Formats: sequence, structure tokens, C-alpha cells
Amino acid sequence: MSQPQDTTATSSGEMSSESPTESTAAANAPSAGASTGRSLLPSNTLLRHLLVLLLCAVVAVVLLESTDQFTNSQLAQLSYYAIAAGGLTVLTGLNGQISLGHGALMAVGAYTTALFLEAEEPLPLPVVLLVAVLLTTLVGALVGVAAARLHGPYLAGATLALAVGLPGLALYFREWLGGEQGLRVRAPRAPEAFDGFIGFVSGNPASNTKWLAYLGAICLLITFFLLANLARSRVGRTWRAVRDQEVAAELAGIDLGAWRVLAFVVSAACAGLGGAVLALVVRLAAPSGFTLVLSLALLTAIVIGGLGSLFGALLGSALLVFLPPFVTDLGADLGLNNTEAAQLAPFVYGVVLVVVMIFAPAGVVGSVRLRWRTWRARRAASAAGRA
Repeated sequence: MSQPQDTTATSSGEMSSESPTESTAAANAPSAGASTGRSLLPSNTLLRHLLVLLLCAVVAVVLLESTDQFTNSQLAQLSYYAIAAGGLTVLTGLNGQISLGHGALMAVGAYTTALFLEAEEPLPLPVVLLVAVLLTTLVGALVGVAAARLHGPYLAGATLALAVGLPGLALYFREWLGGEQGLRVRAPRAPEAFDGFIGFVSGNPASNTKWLAYLGAICLLITFFLLANLARSRVGRTWRAVRDQEVAAELAGIDLGAWRVLAFVVSAACAGLGGAVLALVVRLAAPSGFTLVLSLALLTAIVIGGLGSLFGALLGSALLVFLPPFVTDLGADLGLNNTEAAQLAPFVYGVVLVVVMIFAPAGVVGSVRLRWRTWRARRAASAAGRA
């Protein structure tokens, strides 16, 4: 930073009476002032994320206890969308791979959960969720290895074939997977400890809907905590290097294919967990719930929220969940019939997507972050000019 200032002083022909040490300190003053801004969060990444996790858990409890049963079900729906969108953020936002097949990967997690819960004495729910994640991770690894050398539209086309073809297996193996009707999911009842917790916190009744909403919130918080730490680690930096500078990363000794496969595996694991939570919340695993529309919805969610941002994935998922019923109710209030009001929702969602792409091409979170950094840079330059 000191070099541009020294060059300017030399070109103007002015002699400075400052010592080299004083000149260097003056040149570095803006960056030092910018770096000494106070923060309430600890500097250690793990501790900072743990603190954010705790705060988000408190917010989730307050939100779930202060809303009605219908909103609880919407928040449960938000959880499985956000879990899958968070994994897609890693794949597309951090590693630069475009996938249109995450709806199919969610189907793997959902059907695995449904099959394991069909047993007369099913395994504990955490074990079932873990098995669903592991099986989906295996499928994601196979797809990732096959698509490791594909880029851009070629990768999108390969994953598109996955999204179209994989849910159709339920029709072929209808004896085990239920065909078009799918499989009913026996959602386990809430444990007694949960009833005691709800009674202690709010005194409200601990319904099964609320239990599933809490379950989705727990899975979402754990997933985002792990992904946030992964994104800030050496793994996340390597993914960004592969995304931004493939040639330089390969010259540095990075195996591009292996790191792309790893990103696909992590993203598939999140999709499997999202599908498992979806099966528990909806209580059904059927091909109609995992069409191409689901994969496109996840992709548009991270585009609207901001590529590479977990908060953007959460924001885009919230738009998917809360915008359609709001627009539908608004259309009904304006005098539209039920069919017209329902058709208004995807139209408004498309308009929102176009508006965001025009006025916030980096997504909502990305654009806000960019303007914040621009404002800080201008303030630092102004402070340097006054000095």
C-alpha cells in the first residue's frame, strides 16, 4: 500500500522530511484503522461459528414457539429446502459446478428414510438419517466421478439426465418403491424429553408438527455450521482456486478432478439429508415430489440469495416457501379464483428472479456485501486523503 503513495510523492518533486519508518506508518494508517474495527465475535473461526450457532438456535426456538402450527410446518419446509440449497451453494458457489440433479439426490435420501422406517422395529431416527446421508453420498460420489471432467452446460446436461431418470426408478421397482403412489413415511413420534423441553420453555403443547419443525431446524443448524467451517478452511480455499483459476490451480499441484468430486460428494450429502427431512415432514416419498422443478427451484434459490453464501441459500429458500402462499392469498383478495391465484405465484416468482438478476446480479446477499465493501473502501480512501 505504501508503494503507490511513495511513487506519487516522488513524481510531484516534493521532498519529505519524514523518516522511512514514519512514512511507512502513515501509508499503512488507513488499513490499520480499518482492521482495528471492534467486533463482538471472537477472532477464532470455530469459536465464532459456535457463537453464531448458539444465537441461531435461540432465534429458532423463539420463532417456533411464537408462531402457529401452520407456520411451524412452513418453517419445517424451509429447513429441508435450505439444507439442500446449502449443499448446492458449496458445489456451484464455491466450486463453480452447475448441477440440475439435486432433486434426484434428495429422492435418494427420502426413499432411504421411508424404507428404513417401514420396518416393524425401525432403527433410531439419527441412525436412519445417517444411513440416508451415507447412501446419497455414495450416489453423489459415483455421479461426481463420472462428471468430474465435464464443465458448464455439459455438466448441467449430465445432471439434468440424473434429475429426469433417477426418480423414474420408483416406477420400475414399484414392488419396493411404491410406483407412482410412492411410499408413506411413518414419522417417529417426539421423545418424552422433547415434551419436557417444550413445557419448560413455553408451556405450549408439543405437537408432532412442532417436533418435525424442531428436527428440521436442528439438521439445518448442524449442516450450516459444518459447511461454514468447511468453506473457511483450506478445503474451501482450494475449491475457490479451482473455481477461479483452473490453470493456476493445476500448476500448483491441485488435482482438479478430485476436488470437484469432493465438492459433489459434500453437496450430495446435504441433498440426502434434505431429502430425509422432506420425507419426514411431508410423510411421503413419491416421484412427483422430486421432478426437475425441484432441482430448478434449488438453483434459483441460491442465485437469488447469492452464490457462495449460506445466508443467501437460506434467504432464497425462504422465498421459495413463503412467497407462493403470500401471492396466492393476495390474488384471492384481489378477486381471482383459486386457479388464477395459484398460477399467479410462479409468475411473481419469475418476476422476482428477473428483477434480482438485473439489479443485483450477485444475488441479494452478494450485492449487499459488495456495496458494503465499496462503502468501506471509499471511507478508507477519504480518511487517507484527510491524513
